[in-house]
Amino acid sequence: MAMSADLAYRSATELIALYRARRASPVEVTRACLARIEALNPKLNAFCIVDAEGALRAAGESEARWMRGAPQGSLDGIPVSIKDLLLTSGWPTLRGSRTVDANQAWDQDAPAVARLREHHAILLGKTTTPEFGWKAVTDSPLTGITRNPWNPAKTPGGSSGGAAVAVATGMGALAVGTDGGGSIRIPASFTGIFGLKPSFGRVPAWPLSLFGTVSHVGPMTRTVEDAALMLDVISEPDVRDWFALPHDDRDYRDGLDDGIAGLHIAFAPTLAGADVDAEIAGIVERAVEAFGELGAHIVEAAPDLGDVADVERTHWWAGATRVVQSMAPERRAVADPGLLRIAEKGHAFTLADYLEAVEARGALGAALRQFHARHSILLTPTLPIQAFDAGRLAPPQHGDVDGDWTVWAPFSYPFNLTQQPAASVPCGFTREGMPVGLQIVGPMHDDRLVLRVARAFEKARPWQGSYARLA
Repeated sequence: MAMSADLAYRSATELIALYRARRASPVEVTRACLARIEALNPKLNAFCIVDAEGALRAAGESEARWMRGAPQGSLDGIPVSIKDLLLTSGWPTLRGSRTVDANQAWDQDAPAVARLREHHAILLGKTTTPEFGWKAVTDSPLTGITRNPWNPAKTPGGSSGGAAVAVATGMGALAVGTDGGGSIRIPASFTGIFGLKPSFGRVPAWPLSLFGTVSHVGPMTRTVEDAALMLDVISEPDVRDWFALPHDDRDYRDGLDDGIAGLHIAFAPTLAGADVDAEIAGIVERAVEAFGELGAHIVEAAPDLGDVADVERTHWWAGATRVVQSMAPERRAVADPGLLRIAEKGHAFTLADYLEAVEARGALGAALRQFHARHSILLTPTLPIQAFDAGRLAPPQHGDVDGDWTVWAPFSYPFNLTQQPAASVPCGFTREGMPVGLQIVGPMHDDRLVLRVARAFEKARPWQGSYARLA
C-alpha cells in the first residue's frame, strides 16, 4: 500500500499518536484522504460536496498547533465527513433532494457538526444520502447512485451509504451517520466497517429528523476505539435538543478493553421468522462462537417482537408523509417516486392508526427491557442477505416491494422503535467477497456495554487487514 494510502487508512487514535510523535502531520493526512477522494469518488460517489481548500486550510492550522505542542480538542487534525442530512455552516444541506432550495444562508451547524468543529476535526465534505434518508440504499434524484467499494456493481446500503463508503476506502477516518431504521448499521454491514446507533438522545440532534424519534445520530469508523473517541465528542451537550439525554462526561474509551467474561448473551439467528441466507447464517454463527471463547455465556433466544413491521411502517410512512408535505407543491414532481409512494400510504393512516402504533411501540420497548433483564446483550445478523445490485430498492428475490425496504432489512428497525444502542461489526465475507455484519444490541442507555462487547469481538476476530483489498 502506498504511503499516502497508508496514512489515509490509519485510525483516528493512531493518527493522534503519530501527530504527537511528529511522525505525520494533519496536512499530510488530509492530502492523503483528498487523494483517495479524487481517485475513487468519481466511481463510487460517496461525496456530494468536497471542500479541499477549506480542509487543507484547517489542516495547516492544526499542524501549527501540533508543532507548538498545543493541540486543541480530542480530534485536532482528524479528517471527518458529514452526512448530507446534517446542517453544516458554509455548505448547503440538500438532503439528496432536488426539492430543497440551495439558495439559503446555510449558517448553522447541527450539534454533532458543531462539536466536531470545536474539537478541530478536519471537515472534508458531505456524503451522499437517498432523498431525506427515506430508504436503505443510497441513490437519489440529486446525486445519483452510490456504489459499494467491494464491488461497484452492488449497493453499499443506506441511508448513510456515502459515509460508509468514505470510511471503508480511506476517504476520512471518521464519518457522521444517521440511523432511522438501520441507516448506520445496514451500510456498515454491506461495506465492512463499524457503525454504532447510540441510545436515542445520546447524541444531540437539531433539527429533529422529519422521521421523528426513530432517528439517531452516530459514528461510523474503521475501529471500535475510534467510535468511542468520536462518541465522546459528538455526545457533548447541546441545548437545542430537548430530547437529549443528560450528558455522561466519562470517557467512552474507559473500560473498553475490560472483556466480556461472565456476560450473559442471547443469540437470535433470526427475528420474527425472517428468512436468512444460509451462507450469511453460517458466517454469523461462526462469529458468535468467539463470544463463548471469550468467556461469555451464550444462549439461543430471541425477543417476541409481535407485529413489529406494521409498527415500523406506520411510523416511517407517516414520517414520509410529513417529508413530502414539507416540500413546495411545485417541486414534488422532481422528488423520488418511491418516497412519494410511501408518503401516499402514510397519508391514508388515521390518527387512531398512529396512536395505536405508538402504543404498540411502547409495549415493544417494555418487552425488550424485560428481555435485557435476563440477557445483557442480543446478537443477530445485521442483515439476512449480502449486498445486491446498485440502483435497486430491493434484491430480486423480493420483487417489487413498492417502497417497503423493511422486507429485506428486518433486523435493524426494531431497535429504532425501542431506541436501544445497537452496532454492526464486520464478521466475515461471502464467497463473492462481500462483507457480512453481526449486530450487537444492548439495553437502553448502556452504550458503553455495546462498545465493550464490540471491542472484545474486534480483538478476537480483527477485521482491519481486510481494507488492504481496497487500496
